[in-house]
Amino acid sequence: MQSRTDDSALGEVRAIYRELERRPIERNCEMRAECCQFRITGKTPRLTRGEALLAARAFRATGRKSLPSPADGSCPLLDARTLRCLIYEDRPFGCRTHFCAAAGGPYARREVIDLIRRLEDINEQLGGGDARPIGAAVADALKNR
Repeated sequence: MQSRTDDSALGEVRAIYRELERRPIERNCEMRAECCQFRITGKTPRLTRGEALLAARAFRATGRKSLPSPADGSCPLLDARTLRCLIYEDRPFGCRTHFCAAAGGPYARREVIDLIRRLEDINEQLGGGDARPIGAAVADALKNR
């Protein structure tokens, strides 16, 4: 069972995601899932502890219990049948600010550094270490909660 501290932290992570959405940075995500093909792109989002806990909670809400390990190198949170993110509303910060050229390319770090620092502060409050690759971070969050 999660503590009030965890619930509060997850609320703050969601608040950061909402604030990012309100920023006047032009984005046009077409949900093509090309950015979710990590082996092809060579880029894998890294999650803080708060992001991993939120992603794990969203993943559990889909009725699934164990994270797959896709052989094709795609994101474990990508539904292989529909090619849609299973947790799109709660997708991590890196997925929101990704490098996808079709969506407008990566956010400039200077445009989001304040939000990154807030995620790092939450990570520290939760006792998280360095940000970790999405699959490992979410798998651990699923095991530990």
